Amino acid sequence: MVVRKRNYFMIYIKSIIDIECDKLPKESYLRKIPCVKNFQGIDFGKAVTFFVGDNGTGKSTLLEAIAVTLGFNPEGGSGNFCFSTRDTHSELSDVMRVSRGVKKAKDGFFLRAESFYNVATEIENLADGAYSFYNGYGGKSMHSQSHGESFRSLMMNRFRGNGIYLLDEPEAALSPTTQMSMLCILKELEKLDSQFIIVTHSPILLAYPNSDIYEFDEEGIEKKGYKETESYLVTKSFLDNPEQMINLLFEK
Repeated sequence: MVVRKRNYFMIYIKSIIDIECDKLPKESYLRKIPCVKNFQGIDFGKAVTFFVGDNGTGKSTLLEAIAVTLGFNPEGGSGNFCFSTRDTHSELSDVMRVSRGVKKAKDGFFLRAESFYNVATEIENLADGAYSFYNGYGGKSMHSQSHGESFRSLMMNRFRGNGIYLLDEPEAALSPTTQMSMLCILKELEKLDSQFIIVTHSPILLAYPNSDIYEFDEEGIEKKGYKETESYLVTKSFLDNPEQMINLLFEK
């Protein structure tokens, strides 16, 4: 069997060229986020790119802006999802310049853990009693599956390939074992010319081979190797000696 090597032109979004911070309202909280005010560009040269870093460093905010720029609903879903539970997305997409690949994606989905309940409800509304509609979601309502089952069903059945998939903390619903199975799903979808941008804290997911990892911190954004990331280093330190780490944490 001949395996076609992935080339640059199969990347559907090539880079974030610039964020024109001076065009944001002066009172905008976005001006204070390091990844925005110190932005120097991000290249997406691999099938899978990870955003990693501490809470509040702007990972999810940037991913949401990418999603909106690409035409996805800010709360999640495919490009056809037009519902809004609460309009809270930022204006970052309005000042962000994105470079797209030559080939247009045929499929796509924006999965964000915090609002997936609303997406599952919208899927039910769209199905309107037609159970065949659920074929792309594991054969049944997302609400009738556990949180983790619904995430896995979505990736296995709804993600069809030849598309771009934005995932915001998918590990929030996944056990360690299921996270490892997700690595296999990513690999199969990569073979089908898929591109992923994933916000995660999971050292399991970050181990995906031949991926790019961008770490967000108080200085901005920096590309890191897997074993250089805080997620890996802190988790490894804890697991290597949990008793010592607990004693340090509880020390008075």
